[in-house]
Amino acid sequence: MQKFILVLILALHALVIGSAAQAYEFQKVRQVESVQLADVNDAYQRRASNIWVQGRGNVVKLLADDTKGARHQRFLVKVATGQTLLFAHNIDLASRISPLQVGDEIEFKGEYVYNPKGGIIHWTHHDPAGQRQSGWIKRQGQTFQ
Repeated sequence: MQKFILVLILALHALVIGSAAQAYEFQKVRQVESVQLADVNDAYQRRASNIWVQGRGNVVKLLADDTKGARHQRFLVKVATGQTLLFAHNIDLASRISPLQVGDEIEFKGEYVYNPKGGIIHWTHHDPAGQRQSGWIKRQGQTFQ
């Protein structure tokens, strides 16, 4: 009987810990989703990095894919302020934006990293671990993430 009670207590303990862990993960994901989006130009002026931005612009140059490590489709986009952004769109986790041409207008949401040339946008895809916001790129009504 004592063995049964001990097993029952351990099972209940595991259930409570598991529920608490699930609640923590849910809360963590909810916090990520509630992050405020910053303005791209404001992020550049403040030399900010690792902040989420959303905006739109026109493709001004297509670059060769980065094939070292995770593969990234790379291209330059000019936004309304005249700022140029380098996009590094992970094509191991998201679909390639195809066909993508100079002059195409895109909308985007991703993580901004400052550099003196205007900045880099990455995380334009879902997070397979579910611990970060999901970014995306929209072109001609199609969403790539």
